[in-house]
Amino acid sequence: MCGRFSLFEDINSLKEQFQFDFPEELDARYNIAPGQDILTVIGNGEGRTGTRMRWGLIPFWADDEKIGYKMINARAETVDEKASFKHALKQRRCLILTDGFYEWKKEGKQKQPYRFGMKNKKPFALAGLWENWNKDGKEITSCTIITTSPNEVTEKVHDRMPVILPEDKLGLWLDSSMDQTDKLKELLVPYKADFMEFYSVSTAINSANNEGKELIAPINSL
Repeated sequence: MCGRFSLFEDINSLKEQFQFDFPEELDARYNIAPGQDILTVIGNGEGRTGTRMRWGLIPFWADDEKIGYKMINARAETVDEKASFKHALKQRRCLILTDGFYEWKKEGKQKQPYRFGMKNKKPFALAGLWENWNKDGKEITSCTIITTSPNEVTEKVHDRMPVILPEDKLGLWLDSSMDQTDKLKELLVPYKADFMEFYSVSTAINSANNEGKELIAPINSL
């Protein structure tokens, strides 16, 4: 699964790299957790727009918004079969921008957190789905991160990894006219391990209440 990530890149740099409009400022975040509002990018027919969504997809048919905490990830293998995700896969896809994500590995009696990112330190886009939920006058736009099998880097820590989209495939993922699930699922594969790195970080990342640049500082690596 992918349960925590960071995004501290300057918003203007993000807009230039991923070619989207976003009129707001963006605070640096080093410990983004489920249930929080996150930056996503969607296609608007003419270009790309940045928007805030709650992390944890709430299906349009759900009675209770709390179901979103169980929907922070969608498995690539079955995303076109699950009632919670199959319609969004065809019609409501997004990019979830990040500069690193965290996974935990059991070492003895403890779980050691590790941070994964690109060797070139640049931000990257995760494949996401989004949904609008409206009940009793309350409306929430929420999203989920698609996960796939690990590559040679992430498998050292976890048996899943988020789907990282190559920059030349972002347009296809956001293309609203593309509704062929077999073509879309071809994108939902492990990212090339050669471009990635990882290292261990402090267990302070375990608490969603903790924030700050010190959370991404490396400690002893594998």
